[in-house]
Amino acid sequence: MTLFERVKIISKKHGFSSLQTLSEQAGLSPNVVYGWKTKEPSAKSLQAVADVLGVSVDYLLGNTDDMHSNKQDDMPIDLEETLSKLGPAVSFGGKELTDEQKLKFYEMAKLMFGD
Repeated sequence: MTLFERVKIISKKHGFSSLQTLSEQAGLSPNVVYGWKTKEPSAKSLQAVADVLGVSVDYLLGNTDDMHSNKQDDMPIDLEETLSKLGPAVSFGGKELTDEQKLKFYEMAKLMFGD
């Protein structure tokens, strides 16, 4: 699977109506992602798209099938700040959330309420 194909699939899963919308959300020109069909993206553009999609650059490049890095420092700073205000343990249904679950809630909230 190519980078372009992977980005297209994951963007649909995240509810983006088009790759133009994804590009703009990432702060790029509308047709940048479409250009990835024929040319390599810049590291900065690739990272911006990965951030918007909530996946690792390695996942987009096909280096791993794991969508997220296991590094703790990959959690968005504003999520860490928000969670720290809630106390040491954030839970749902009496169970503490894992970092992956926290990231999923964060991404859903971003989709619902915007940045």
